[in-house]
Amino acid sequence: MVYLLLAPGFEESEALVPADLLRRADVPVTLTGVGGDCVTGSHGVPVRADTTVEQVALRAGDMLVLPGGPGVVALERSDAVLSLIQQAAQREDLWLAAICAAPALLARMGLLHGRQAVCYPGMEGDLAAHGATPRMEQSTVVDGKFITGRAPGSAFDFGLALVEALAGPQAARQVRADIHYPG
Repeated sequence: MVYLLLAPGFEESEALVPADLLRRADVPVTLTGVGGDCVTGSHGVPVRADTTVEQVALRAGDMLVLPGGPGVVALERSDAVLSLIQQAAQREDLWLAAICAAPALLARMGLLHGRQAVCYPGMEGDLAAHGATPRMEQSTVVDGKFITGRAPGSAFDFGLALVEALAGPQAARQVRADIHYPG
């Protein structure tokens, strides 16, 4: 199961594009509300969550996805979110994915130390200050069980990387072809 965390102020494209691509590949996605079951994104789009963060119980093979935007502040202030991130970080059978400002949160938690990652341009200092190697020339970076994306414009590349990690390269190629994505 993919738990896509939606906190007030989340970047809509960074959440909904990956959710759409994963579902096209038949990967189960649960939109997970932080602070309620209806969450409004950074551009005023309300999204009804399937569950709330307090109801999540991680199992082998699951993935947490953290979209960026101003909602990252709410993610960082949520004890339930931080607990889930720590659980995922401590287990080899769980994935962690973050895009835009969210990789900086993972870096501040010490989870990207010694890893390659990408984040929103201008925030790469947060990565480097916490021992990560910024790869800002890439839209998406996969390093072990960590997948990071640059910004809203990287949402398709990021989503396809999630599909490939969970459903395999053939599924990612099929989704790419189905949506006529040239990237």
